Amino acid sequence: MKAAPPSANQACQALVQLLRAADTVWNASRAFFARWGLSPSQFNVLNLLEGNPSGLSQTELSRQLIMHRSNVTGLVDRLERRRLVRREDAVGDRRAYRVVLTPDGARLLGDVLPRYYEEARRVCEHLSERRAAELVADFGQIAQNAEQIAAGLAQPERRRKH
Repeated sequence: MKAAPPSANQACQALVQLLRAADTVWNASRAFFARWGLSPSQFNVLNLLEGNPSGLSQTELSRQLIMHRSNVTGLVDRLERRRLVRREDAVGDRRAYRVVLTPDGARLLGDVLPRYYEEARRVCEHLSERRAAELVADFGQIAQNAEQIAAGLAQPERRRKH
């Protein structure tokens, strides 16, 4: 078996570090959001809705959260029970609804966001603006590459089912 070139080894190490960092940040964010009784995913829903005053459909939320629609249903259900979001009928489609942020949700988010931004700044304080922008581009490309690979891996599975 032929050995991988050194650049491939570095790329693999970078990917492992990226996954390790993502897992560590996710676990730290669970501890951070716990003081408000939120999960990181619930915070992400509230944050997305804050930027979309007319609300988002469950499909739009699932796409933006990179999460299956059934998982979004559970998130919205839990947030709705706490009166942080509500479902409203979609104009022109009686079968659909939009999820909107409630005043209670907006107040909670107003309490969380300043602390969140401060902690996010502390996590990334060693990065210059230029390096942060490079990482955003690099991580976007990595995600796009991974999506393409996953789609290719799913192709044989789809063919077997048909």
